[in-house]
Amino acid sequence: MVLPRRTPLYSLHRELGARIVDFAGWEMPVDYGGVVAEHMSVREEAGLFDVSHMGEFFVEGSDAEAFLQRLTPNDVSRLAIGQAQYSALTTERGTFVDDILVYRLDERRYLLVVNAANIEKDFSWIESRKTGDVSLRDESDRYALLALQGPRAAALLEPLTDVDLGSMKYYRFARGKVLDEESLVSRTGYTGEDGFEIMLEASGAERVARGLLGRGVAPVGLAARDTLRLEAKMALYGNDIDEEHTVLEADLGWIIKWQKGDFTGREALERQKERGVTRRLVGFEMIDRGIARHGHRVFVGGKSAETVTSGSFAPYLKKNIGLTYLPVESCEEGTEIEIDIRGRRAGARVAPTPFYKRGMKSA
Repeated sequence: MVLPRRTPLYSLHRELGARIVDFAGWEMPVDYGGVVAEHMSVREEAGLFDVSHMGEFFVEGSDAEAFLQRLTPNDVSRLAIGQAQYSALTTERGTFVDDILVYRLDERRYLLVVNAANIEKDFSWIESRKTGDVSLRDESDRYALLALQGPRAAALLEPLTDVDLGSMKYYRFARGKVLDEESLVSRTGYTGEDGFEIMLEASGAERVARGLLGRGVAPVGLAARDTLRLEAKMALYGNDIDEEHTVLEADLGWIIKWQKGDFTGREALERQKERGVTRRLVGFEMIDRGIARHGHRVFVGGKSAETVTSGSFAPYLKKNIGLTYLPVESCEEGTEIEIDIRGRRAGARVAPTPFYKRGMKSA
């Protein structure tokens, strides 16, 4: 029997009254009693997420850049030291092994942050393709990761750190201390808001979390993290992206840098680009009452298409939204579709995405 894993903040989550669920083998807080309130705290003030279950790999060596260039579709050579990049591990078919963040630590060292559910799979995938002077280490157990998100994130964090947050641009990072704990602070996140992710030794995580919560930051669970990222149309591996849909179909073609040379999956993606995709990930909003959930069947012109990949009530927008793959001829905004919600077909229409952009006023 495999026991569920716990992050360094598990006791704190319990103390705060979190409802704990199993997530990818981890006992994680799904909410602290109010998903909508947690969601709104991030949109309007600031919220703190425990994302310590995510994986951290270090890739080092004189051939590290060339290796990651072959492994991912984005252009690693464009990363300056202190810069991060959204990218993916791709199969030969151009589909997703995982979506990842790549951080350039120095000339020969990179940090990869991967999804918790894929840590073992990703490590084996990368290790099996390793060539040249490259070393790979999984230090996921060593580090904790906290995400402070919201329009007040910078103001709340600034008094607690010696990192110059004011000069830090989006997708940049710096080393420094947060409440005297050595940290890597990056201006990244998964909510559509301004904010920071703080990576530090697991032993210091609870102290930093308590310090932030003590300044009025709200604890936020996985449920609100999901509604926040859906409003911002940020893809979730296992729902919206997987090993069955390509990067182009997922509407993430912007992470492919064709001019950089060869990478895993390039040939398949080039062929698909030339002939055009036949399906694409789009957003929709419900016309009829009801919330479309992951797995609900979608109908176009009365014919069964794919299923809802993500769906929820959007607390900030105050409407029911979702994502699904549709045939390209049905992807035009305003196209009406139907979704089978527990045996009842409910009307919806293709909607522009992202549903939410930073600074947008609440409905």
